Amino acid sequence: MDIKTPHIKERAPGSNGERTAMSVNNQKLKSPVLAGIVACALALAAFTSAQATPRIEHWTTDNGARVYYVHAPELPMVDIQFIFDGGSARDGGNKGAALLTSALLDQGAGDLDADAIASRLEDVGAQLSTSSHRDMAVVSLRSLSDETLLQPALDVMALILGKPVFPPDSIERERKRVLIALQGQSQSPGKIASKTFFEALYGDHPYASLTLGTEKSVKALTREDLIAHYQQYYVARNAVIAVVGALDRATTEAVVARLSAMLPEGQPAPPLAEVPALQEGREIHIDFPSSQTHVLMGQPGMWRGDPDYFSLYVGNHVLGGSGLVSRISEEVREKRGLAYSAYSYFSPMRQAGPYTLGLQTRNDQRDEALTVLRATLKTFIDKGPTAHELKASKQNITGGFPLRISSNGKIANNLAVIGFYRLPLDYLDTFNDKVEAVTMEQIRTAFQKRIHPDKMVTVTVGGAAAPEEPGDG
Repeated sequence: MDIKTPHIKERAPGSNGERTAMSVNNQKLKSPVLAGIVACALALAAFTSAQATPRIEHWTTDNGARVYYVHAPELPMVDIQFIFDGGSARDGGNKGAALLTSALLDQGAGDLDADAIASRLEDVGAQLSTSSHRDMAVVSLRSLSDETLLQPALDVMALILGKPVFPPDSIERERKRVLIALQGQSQSPGKIASKTFFEALYGDHPYASLTLGTEKSVKALTREDLIAHYQQYYVARNAVIAVVGALDRATTEAVVARLSAMLPEGQPAPPLAEVPALQEGREIHIDFPSSQTHVLMGQPGMWRGDPDYFSLYVGNHVLGGSGLVSRISEEVREKRGLAYSAYSYFSPMRQAGPYTLGLQTRNDQRDEALTVLRATLKTFIDKGPTAHELKASKQNITGGFPLRISSNGKIANNLAVIGFYRLPLDYLDTFNDKVEAVTMEQIRTAFQKRIHPDKMVTVTVGGAAAPEEPGDG
């Protein structure tokens, strides 16, 4: 999973209905107490947040964790995220280790088993989740800020961060869940297309592998492998902490100092290798007994902090990121009726994430749809957007931006991205201005320099075209 922010993909979040990096998110304890408070205050919070971007404060704990904090007193609650550079890109030879490690953190910690952990959090109306993605692993807590409720929730989070026990029976249970998920993916043409696409795009790079791992690798993982992954990557100097809520600065400093103290200092993860550019185009077709063909086409795209980020982002919003009004949707869906949904998006990560163009179409329309998709991309690269398209996309992006920082959870996700990828603290403050500053020429230049239709991977998964009935044609 890549954490949801307004700019990870050029389509509305729901975004981890994710088309790229897979994740497991163990969301627990949907507290009616907490839900009620959030619901009652939602309108106030949305209104307040929409008025201005949040003021971000930043510091580093004594043992090296980097903290990003926003004071949000409108709701009596707090969101805390620990983000570790320990996602599946760090699996090495133990594919699936990052995901299993993350999933097991709350299955036993200190002297508490999974049931005791769940019970203690439920008693104070708190929610806890763990998740693992290609770049990162995340431990999140949402709690009411009243000290009598917050402190017990923090006690549990501290144990999960610092003293997970990885119970053998829980390992086997989670292993079975992953194996079932892998089996399910092997029967889904969309998942097969995504897996094949990433493998072809990234080759030997760590981004190539499924976050779930493979059936062989998951069966081979041992408890010692998971403990080793935890000990290497769940350390303070490899962590970013995001805090949003009704705690003042002094209280927040005390909270994060207490939680981060549960972690050894450790070392930050080493830099990931750069993603090599594709040297030639490649087409891969996989037969699958379905009436629809899933089509994915693309190349390595951009990374967080990329100097061409805003030109590529705004340009792609015109091309395929703005839903039914995008250029790709207009050409593929509206004019020709070749697909219900056709799209393109960037997924920037620590290194170059995928630039993906996709659609789903009837088997007998696959070649035509691909021809239209490629022609639409080439025309856009050659000519760029029209003035009208650029103006409309800018209005759509900037007009929707306040809603995307309208809750504590969304702000916390933005802090996580800013901290993890070391983006500037004024990133949210300047986002709309940078969008508005993008010109048609900058978009043309960036796309011509960075996007290469002749060197893209194209994956199609589906059945053969239905044979013509006697007398047809």
